Amino acid sequence: MPEWAEVKRENRLAIEPATVAALEVALEAEQETEQGSSASSSSESSSPSKGPSSGSANGNQHMEELKDASIHHTALKLSEDIKAMKIYGSLYKMVQKLACSPEVDKDDMKHTLEAAIKANGLETEIRNVIYHLIRNSLKTESKPTVPSSDPLYYLRRAGIQWERRVRKSLNSMCSESKAQLQGQMRTATDREEILGKWDELSNYQIDLTNYRPVYAPKDLLDVLLSLKGPVKQDETDFLPKWEFSHISLPVKNLFELRVHFSELLRNDNNGGSTDWAVTCQKILKTRHAPLCQQALKKGITPPPLRGHLWAYVLGSQVEAHHTEHWENLKQSVLTTESIVDKLVFKDVQLTATNDDRYFVFEDVLYQIMLCFSRDSEISQMIQTEFTNSAKLKQYEGPACGFVPFHGICMLAAPFCYLYDNPVSLYFTFRAFYVRYCHRLTTINTHPQGIVSLCLLFEKLLQTHEPQLWSHFRELQIQPIRVVFKWLMRAFSGHLPPEQLLILWDLILGYDSLEILSLLALIILSFRRESLMQVVTLENIEAILSDLSSVKVLPLIQLTLSRD
Repeated sequence: MPEWAEVKRENRLAIEPATVAALEVALEAEQETEQGSSASSSSESSSPSKGPSSGSANGNQHMEELKDASIHHTALKLSEDIKAMKIYGSLYKMVQKLACSPEVDKDDMKHTLEAAIKANGLETEIRNVIYHLIRNSLKTESKPTVPSSDPLYYLRRAGIQWERRVRKSLNSMCSESKAQLQGQMRTATDREEILGKWDELSNYQIDLTNYRPVYAPKDLLDVLLSLKGPVKQDETDFLPKWEFSHISLPVKNLFELRVHFSELLRNDNNGGSTDWAVTCQKILKTRHAPLCQQALKKGITPPPLRGHLWAYVLGSQVEAHHTEHWENLKQSVLTTESIVDKLVFKDVQLTATNDDRYFVFEDVLYQIMLCFSRDSEISQMIQTEFTNSAKLKQYEGPACGFVPFHGICMLAAPFCYLYDNPVSLYFTFRAFYVRYCHRLTTINTHPQGIVSLCLLFEKLLQTHEPQLWSHFRELQIQPIRVVFKWLMRAFSGHLPPEQLLILWDLILGYDSLEILSLLALIILSFRRESLMQVVTLENIEAILSDLSSVKVLPLIQLTLSRD
């Protein structure tokens, strides 16, 4: 065999080390980005001066060795995780191509590969993969080993019971309509009809007379308000039954929210919109997800660039495997029918179709939600206690892992303003739902789950609007009842689309749903005078029904800047 063939064979054997080396390079770059000046100042302060400094030098060397070892082991772990991802194939080919190229010297693999990675733009791709992998793998909900010692065990248990109740209701609906939950094959005529009307599914005839939503936000709220945790006997007479204060979940106060959203208070938002649009275009050219996330924190995202920024932050840029997965989901819709299809059509018709701002998207929402209900990858990405339960088979659910509720399509509707391509729309919506929205529809102990957001809202209201709080209390009206639908749907369908997208910019930019509770407080606060003059829940809801005048960014900035 010629000599070049032997070199090529050796380089192929070096692909695995090359992949790990590439990850090490990206990890080092990420650490440099995060630590910035603090790392440099630390190194300056620890640099040896004249005198007995060998011990310090040896210590520094030892620390560097530990750092290198830590990066190496982390890179090995990430390498194994990336192998399970669909993007691994394309990443592997790119690294393989570089490792076999003349740019990389097999005798100096790490340094020459590092130079080749940077020269060919692969570093940013790998850094983005690491960024999303680490973000999505963080587990903030730990499962207790000893239930009796866990003060939130009752809450976790309630979440499991709620899931079972919802799935049982869906199974009962299947029995009543004599339908199979997992679906049945469509007839050839039906298959041809739905295929022919795929782009105009609003013309697809389907009888929905006997179908109703499995549950609505009010049903979940009633369960939340009935939660009773461990309370001392001498406290039962003083704690109102409708408060969330007995739930021992940690939530921020207004000062901590000011710190978290401090960048909204900077006075650098006064630059021209044209200049900021140019800056955002430059950020997009870097293709670096953390920079795109930072850009969203200002709350003044140029509308034409918003979809691109969101896709980078959520890691939902469309690749070949995305298109293939979409086609498989579409094929599943065309070949099988399910009772969930009826629920999807019913939900779109009850909500988006009747909304002046979203009815034009009716057809694409049918496509998105029908495919969404069949996407088994969603259930793999959202691991709940119930899906790991041994009793799961008693109440099977849709392939996506959860039962659609009344208004779920409104979580997808705003994305119709961002994307013309249904594939891009679908995967960005899916990533947003998996990252945030699913926590709004389940009973969980997550710091940004719906229970924590309700508790945060009530504490903020009681602390900063005591007069309004007392007014609600005198009327025996739970304040959470008037804002819960806002929280559960993240204000979709309530705020005008342009304001809603700004709010969601902030959710993505700060990676926090706590802005929802804060905005709910702000709206009640600014309508305090009108609310204080009415005495019925119906009149309170009437005052809060129209949010068309709400300007999200100025109101939040004003509230956070107050003493």
